[in-house]
Amino acid sequence: MKTYTDNIGKKLNALLEKTYDAEKGFSKAAEHVKETPYKNYFKRKSQERLTFGHELKQELAAYGQEIDKGGSFTGQAHRTWMDIKSLFTSDNEDAMLEEAIRGEKAALEEYQDIINETELPLSTKNILESQKHTIESGLEKIKTASDIRS
Repeated sequence: MKTYTDNIGKKLNALLEKTYDAEKGFSKAAEHVKETPYKNYFKRKSQERLTFGHELKQELAAYGQEIDKGGSFTGQAHRTWMDIKSLFTSDNEDAMLEEAIRGEKAALEEYQDIINETELPLSTKNILESQKHTIESGLEKIKTASDIRS
């Protein structure tokens, strides 16, 4: 069985870390919001990222990669920022949603960077493209805070 290059393995492990960071961040956001549409949105996104993480972990294991454990420093900083922002923002649901949208856009760039790798096995590329498409579809549906209330 073919294995990943060191570079691809590192990028996929970094993506896995960020995926779990996003899952924790969305879960944290769901704890801080009061309005049901926001709470449901953040819970749904958290579960989506948990599923993404499991898919990535299985794919990494299938190609003989050691799976890095734990969240990244960037993810912890992002969650901390969301905690602080929720304390000081009078319209915190909107601010948290805007931060989530910013994070989703950053995730798309990272997915594209890895998808552009020429050495990716087809199964890995298919998983990444599917996850990227899910994120893109979510962004198309929710571009502003008013979209989540409708």
